[in-house]
Parts: sequence; structure tokens; C-alpha cells
Amino acid sequence: MMAPARQVRGFSLLEVIAAILLLAVTFGALMEVAGGSIRLSQNAARHTQAALWARSLLDTHFALDPIQPGVSQGQFNDYYRWRMSVVPWVGPGVALAPNPNAMQMYRIDLDVMWGSSPFEQKAHFSTLRIGSPGNTQPSL
Repeated sequence: MMAPARQVRGFSLLEVIAAILLLAVTFGALMEVAGGSIRLSQNAARHTQAALWARSLLDTHFALDPIQPGVSQGQFNDYYRWRMSVVPWVGPGVALAPNPNAMQMYRIDLDVMWGSSPFEQKAHFSTLRIGSPGNTQPSL
């Protein structure tokens, strides 16, 4: 007696198409996640650069000149811009010093902007600085 021939069963065309479709959908989703990750990394890098520019400006702006209340603005480079507001600050329950030459606390609000309209982004920084208006700042 002869043994029956063994039949080898493969995948049908429908199964192969379904597997390729599943692979394509999964690959597309993974590429979307990777693209989102790259966008988030670029956004974080821009915010980090804005923070570095802000720190540099706040560290050096009043090093030689006295603190003057008001608003000023400028550009760091072609991409990053800044606007700074300086106002006298008095804590709650504290009276202003009667002596005009006395040291005064100032609130400094700095906005660093980048990008162009309508996609302009902004980072806000705020600090307090002590100074005496009209006199040069003491060197540290």
C-alpha cells in the first residue's frame, strides 16, 4: 500500500493581504508617534534656547546701568525677540522708603518671543531685583 501524499498548506492570498494591511497600519502609527516625538523635542529645544537668552539678558542688563522703570524691547537674533517691563515693587504691608536714594525692589517681567504670526510662541520670566535708581549698581 501506498501512503497518501502529504499536502502542504500555505497561506491564502486573502491572509497575505490582511497581514500586509495590518503591517502598513502599524507602521503608519509608529511613524506618527516618531514624528510627534521629533516635534516635541524641537519645541523643547526652542523653549530651552529662550530660557538661555532670558537668563543671559537678566544677568547682564543691569550690570553697569542703574535700574530704570519702564518698558524696553529688542532682538537676540533674527529668530528670538524680547520685551522687558520694570516696575517698582513693594511687598504686602511694606511702606515705600521716604528717602529717594534708598534701595528699592523692582519687579522685572521678561517675555521672550519667537516664530512668526500666527504661530508666535512666548516664554514669560519674572524676577525681583534690588537697586537704587539714578546711581550705578554696586559690583558684586
